Amino acid sequence: MKALVLSGGEGSRLRPITHTNAKQLIPVANKPILFHALEAIRDAGIVETGLVVGATADEIRAAVGDGSAWGLRVTYIPQEAPLGLAHAVLTAREFVAGQPFVMYLGDNVLLDGITRFVEEFERHRPSAQIFLARVPEPERFGVAMLEGDRVVRLVEKPKEPISDLALVGVYLFDDTILEAAATLKPSWRGELEITEAIQHLIDTGRTVRAQMVEGWWKDTGRPEDLLEANRMMLSVQEPRIEGEVDAASSLSGNVVVDRGAKVIRSEILGPAVIGEGTAVEDSVIGPDASVYFGCTVSGSRVEDSIVMEGCTIAGVRGLRGSILGKHVEVRHAQADDGMHRLIVGDQSHIEVD
Repeated sequence: MKALVLSGGEGSRLRPITHTNAKQLIPVANKPILFHALEAIRDAGIVETGLVVGATADEIRAAVGDGSAWGLRVTYIPQEAPLGLAHAVLTAREFVAGQPFVMYLGDNVLLDGITRFVEEFERHRPSAQIFLARVPEPERFGVAMLEGDRVVRLVEKPKEPISDLALVGVYLFDDTILEAAATLKPSWRGELEITEAIQHLIDTGRTVRAQMVEGWWKDTGRPEDLLEANRMMLSVQEPRIEGEVDAASSLSGNVVVDRGAKVIRSEILGPAVIGEGTAVEDSVIGPDASVYFGCTVSGSRVEDSIVMEGCTIAGVRGLRGSILGKHVEVRHAQADDGMHRLIVGDQSHIEVD
């Protein structure tokens, strides 16, 4: 079996962060989202992995390389434009033809990985296996209608509610999906929809299995989704202290302090992670905060937030529910007891009062 990881989306709902960052490389619990997917593929025993890339291809290549860090062999597959999931499959035709494959959307996070799903597919060998989860906003997803455990209809982002069963961003196919995708015409969204390709399989008598996702899953397409994913992944991390924590500091709960990090006269409230080379002084970090590498936090409080690499936060009494891009500066302007919520692009300089 091979894996096909879709890493070409532009992340318009995460702007301004994604004006200068591939959305798949935004860190969740101090690890790029895409890396969580690559680990899940490795843990399922898959080696040959195709990464479908677009405008951010150079950034993805620089981060992933040849895949050897995960024991994978990575092939890069350029997609001319984000024209739909089925278009991505057709773009990867030469890579996946002749054997089954798992298609993993690179901005999705599944807490329990995909090993069980792969084993189920290999046991039953359907033409397609989809995974479903009940969601409160089905209009954001492709959704399925079932009769018993049989899939009878799939609709991409329905304008009218027909089901609350959303397709999770992991699919398993044999290569009959290539024939199905080749029959498609662009949808009202101007894309070749994977839901329509799977519907073609159903309509032509192929076996399509549905399986409910029992564990936690998140499509990290919006800022609030990223923060929820961050909270969840922080909650299951293994506590680890490799950096320096002085005697005047305290750590409580599930905390990671990476090597080269320094915690001085500060309180870290887990779950939280302090990245490599980051300095935290006279501050309170957490709960539910991840501070990436090379940051400086002084005289500040940061909770329920994602702070990307190289940021400076100084004299800020409260940041909550915030996402800071790379090398952002946030400094105190005037005395105030209020909390602030920020979603900030790279290399910004902000003063809060």
